[in-house]
Amino acid sequence: MAVGTEMTVKVLEPATEAVLAELPEAGVEAAEEAVARAKAAFADWRAVAPRDRAALLRRIGARIAERAEDLARLEARNVGKPIADARAEVAMVADVFDYYAGAPERLVGETIPVPGGIDMTFREPLGVVGLITPWNFPLPIASWKVAPALAAGNAVVLKPAELTPMTALELERIATDAGLAGGVLNVVVGLGRVVGERLVEHADVAKIAFTGSTAVGRRVGALAADQIKRVTLELGGKSANVIYADADLEAAAAAAPIAVFGNAGQDCCARSRILVERSGLDRFMELLERSVGSLRVGDPLDPETEMGPLISADQREKVSSYLDGDPPLAVRGSAPDGPGFWFPPTVLCPVSNSDRAAREEIFGPIACVIPFDDEAEAVSIANDTVYGLSGSIWTRDGAKALRTARAIETGTISINSNTSVRVQAPFGGFKQSGIGRELGPRALDYYTELKNVFMSTY
Repeated sequence: MAVGTEMTVKVLEPATEAVLAELPEAGVEAAEEAVARAKAAFADWRAVAPRDRAALLRRIGARIAERAEDLARLEARNVGKPIADARAEVAMVADVFDYYAGAPERLVGETIPVPGGIDMTFREPLGVVGLITPWNFPLPIASWKVAPALAAGNAVVLKPAELTPMTALELERIATDAGLAGGVLNVVVGLGRVVGERLVEHADVAKIAFTGSTAVGRRVGALAADQIKRVTLELGGKSANVIYADADLEAAAAAAPIAVFGNAGQDCCARSRILVERSGLDRFMELLERSVGSLRVGDPLDPETEMGPLISADQREKVSSYLDGDPPLAVRGSAPDGPGFWFPPTVLCPVSNSDRAAREEIFGPIACVIPFDDEAEAVSIANDTVYGLSGSIWTRDGAKALRTARAIETGTISINSNTSVRVQAPFGGFKQSGIGRELGPRALDYYTELKNVFMSTY
């Protein structure tokens, strides 16, 4: 965890509870200085030729790739995630900058037929944008925001989670080394209720992009509304993994654990509600128990590790509360003893969709298996939540898969797969899982304003 003590932030390693770093804690004044630097840098940055802006983003991506192993190890230690996952995430970050390097020269408008002249549209940068990122995927989610924001010509103030600021600080150094002018990208390490709220309320910040809990996102949206400030909110989830009896149950059961327990369940896309057609439930649970039992939980720096610890003691206590009382424990994996915020992968079955563990975003390695009888009930249960971020459908029936995919109220859904994020495709949620989209070719829409220009030809 990280706590502020005499204006410092102590950053801990979740796997050992040792202090990884001690950093100065920014306050309101530091946030205002960062906004002022970004505002001063904006005019020159937006005037950089698209080709030159593209080249700079490619250099940032190349330098991230060059430093991939160092960044992955730092992320693994700071977050407690398996090194194999951290390596894949850093590779994706390099891809994000490379992908959006193509955007400055393709930020096109259109001409519209109108009487009396020529009508044209342009995508204009917003100005200073505030980016507030979470602790579960620090570097990847920062890149999803920073790269399109810079590609569109904005200046950026990035506030990483105080629990996991280390790779954001490295990103700022890498961008500077790649040639990004001072003030265009500013990283401020401080508390969300101090630095984050100041960014949201600051009159010189034109837009906020926030990833985090729905509760905090609700407050961000309310504060931003006072200024009609643009927002993108990527919030919580309680995603359904719908498994029909006609699916490849071996494949579905093999894939299900990581879809919940990856990153120790600290993933807004976690398929933590596993909906299984009743006629296939017994067989699926046999296979799932085997898969969970083989899951390797341990040292994040061990290449064989598949799940690490939770982020903090507070998070472990919160997750543990979902096992109070007499829950229907069906499968319980193993976890190390000793220092570290460990919690074993856990499966509850059968669970009603009205149970607390099925309603709330646990953000930990607890899965709820919920039986259903037919397609209509599967869709009804999947939609019976305030969230709508991600999800999966497993079946050999293509028509049923597409019917179910169209019927489930969620922003990102996969068929016979549990993946959610691709650099080239839009990502975001329905309902209380957020507003707006990140990644893909339309991300620039959320970092620009559409301007219409009419020229009379008479």
